[in-house]
Amino acid sequence: MADPHERNGENERKPGSADDADLSARLKSLDARISQASAHRAESEPRARPTSDSSALGQAFRLSAEFVAGVAAGGILGWIVDRLAGTSPWGLIVCLILGFCAGMLNLMRAAGMVKSARYDDKR
Repeated sequence: MADPHERNGENERKPGSADDADLSARLKSLDARISQASAHRAESEPRARPTSDSSALGQAFRLSAEFVAGVAAGGILGWIVDRLAGTSPWGLIVCLILGFCAGMLNLMRAAGMVKSARYDDKR
């Protein structure tokens, strides 16, 4: 039966103190190069990242909810107008278009592209 310490019929070298010292020196050298490279990379990366109050996924859900809420509110309002006034399908069509416009306006306000209209700003 083959000895598990033998490789291809040759005896494996036993590590000595010289090998340990060489390995230790190489590890220290590698550690120094890694820390130098990470410091260099940290200096070269731009530090001014745009900061926001929420994560990107949260911002995406907020923007999509703003748009969907406007369209859904317009659709529901149009359906109610059609039921009460008997103007089917014109109330639904007009209110869906108005809901789409309101959803886009809410979307742009939430994204910060349009200032929100405040009573204090109009004075």
